[in-house]
Amino acid sequence: MAGWGYCHNNGPALWNQMFPIADGPRQSPIDIKKGACGKDSSLNSLTPVYKDVVVSDITNTGSSWKAQIKGGYSSLKGGPLGNEYVLEQFHAHWGKTNETGSEHTIEGRKFSAELHLVHWNKDKYSSFAEAAAAPDGLAVLGIFLQIGNQELPEMNKICSLLPFIQHKGQTIQLTDAIDPSKFIPRNGSFWTYEGSLTTPPLYESVMWLVYQEPLIVSEAQMIAMRMLKTYHPCETCPADDFGGQMVENYRPPCPLGTRVVREYNETPMED
Repeated sequence: MAGWGYCHNNGPALWNQMFPIADGPRQSPIDIKKGACGKDSSLNSLTPVYKDVVVSDITNTGSSWKAQIKGGYSSLKGGPLGNEYVLEQFHAHWGKTNETGSEHTIEGRKFSAELHLVHWNKDKYSSFAEAAAAPDGLAVLGIFLQIGNQELPEMNKICSLLPFIQHKGQTIQLTDAIDPSKFIPRNGSFWTYEGSLTTPPLYESVMWLVYQEPLIVSEAQMIAMRMLKTYHPCETCPADDFGGQMVENYRPPCPLGTRVVREYNETPMED
């Protein structure tokens, strides 16, 4: 296997050949079974704060688009987190059709895509790289994306730039400011569990915080993501399962094992 990917000859089922931790006890994503989740009264709400956050550029990594954070103030606290975490980057995973795409599933139900806001523990570590390999180094907000009749305006700022980074390795600088807080669902209810990165190196370093409420995106926004390519512009289009198209870039659920998924339910505010 020359490198990891999402096709039959380099996909998630084979990642353990290069990354043995793929079979570890704390791997992500998982299928969330509502009835098995413990409602934990010790959990409080999450408090993600993003003030004047600077998204410097968006890159085609060959496995997704990635928005890199280069400045501003960000802070993620609350929930199960004992420290303060800062935003490093965000990216998404999606399917070939609207029926698949999310990495986490709920009782087997899949969403069209899943957005990941990746944060690292600034209280205990001096860099993202250091934190990424530590058991309590990362906290990732997982947000389901569901196709509807409306666009997500903040996502448009990303999708409008994707035609300029069609191929792997291409990067574009941002002209419009992107506010990550616009990606946070209004309902703060979430599930949380100890897990891992869902892409190699699959470090078991992530506290997952998966919002229960999906965000609505448009068909056009999903199509823009599916138009991306997994190969460099100087390379010939690979004869792989997807013809070099960046689709099905998600890992199927991993065994939960002895881990516990906890649930925080936000009490709806009355109008």
